[in-house]
Amino acid sequence: MDRLQFEVPVRIMPAPGLPVEEIYSVEQALDFLQDWPKRRQGKVYEAAFNACFGATVDVASTEEACRAFAAFCRVSGLLARDAIFPGKRGSRAGTYREARA
Repeated sequence: MDRLQFEVPVRIMPAPGLPVEEIYSVEQALDFLQDWPKRRQGKVYEAAFNACFGATVDVASTEEACRAFAAFCRVSGLLARDAIFPGKRGSRAGTYREARA
């Protein structure tokens, strides 16, 4: 398994009426983030971008990047209703939990 591949893909719905997309890796997340409109970039976007970029240069883990990207998608209203949201290791819900819409 590629070290930059997410354990579970992040399922997003880019726009109403469009099919759900799955983001499988740090590279795909970075591609998506780089296309995000500047006027809609904020602190959560920056955290996701920095975590994903950090994973490519080994200063952040792939798990951290996945959590940050999923959080960005959730806050931005992109996370699919059936998505599994990464949780912290050792939490009572396990490694991943279902997103609550």
